[in-house]
Amino acid sequence: MAHVLIAEDDTELALLFRHVLEKNGYAVTVVSDGEGAENALATSFYDLLISDVMMPKKDGFSLVRSLREKGNTMPVLTVTAKAEFEDMRQGFAFGTDDYMIKPVNVGELVIRVGALLRRAQLANERKLTIGGTVLDMDSLTVTTQKESMVLPQKEFMLLYKMASYPGKIFTRKEMMEEIWGYGTPTDTHTVDVHVGRLRERFRDSEDFEIVTIRGIGYKAVRK
Repeated sequence: MAHVLIAEDDTELALLFRHVLEKNGYAVTVVSDGEGAENALATSFYDLLISDVMMPKKDGFSLVRSLREKGNTMPVLTVTAKAEFEDMRQGFAFGTDDYMIKPVNVGELVIRVGALLRRAQLANERKLTIGGTVLDMDSLTVTTQKESMVLPQKEFMLLYKMASYPGKIFTRKEMMEEIWGYGTPTDTHTVDVHVGRLRERFRDSEDFEIVTIRGIGYKAVRK
């Protein structure tokens, strides 16, 4: 389920957006200004941001610019009453991905949200993000807020598999067949060794941990 963050100081409009998006299967969090959005983004992961422009404390354009300067590439849909071309140009220049003028057709809003999320998924289909950690399939690289490291292929594939389905339990046999190949003569103890190395590498991770399910296997869980 995709998680959408809404930054909108018009309470009635924010609640309308929330109702419509939740009805269409999205998890939604609402804040009333740009500072609230930054605080929410600092503590939780969101798949998409819907932001007003004219808000107290921090306006929408400044919020988007700040996100892009920090390297945050989440899709942003700007919703505003500012209908002039120059306002729209400025919004795209700061890093917004789409732009809607109030009053908003909520049906169109849902369509645009879906399109932005699909586009983001295609762009990141070989990358996986869990919290502030990014796993890059093409380079076998794991990048955290503190460092970037290239993992041995089997370790990377194990971590990528577990992180793709947070909370899902994988048996040692499942991991062996998928990572080492069906019918491999390698003992399942090898999985334990590789998971042990992953735990050591990411023992200080603020985003996830690998949990042992006694007698079954392992799972990755978000912190």
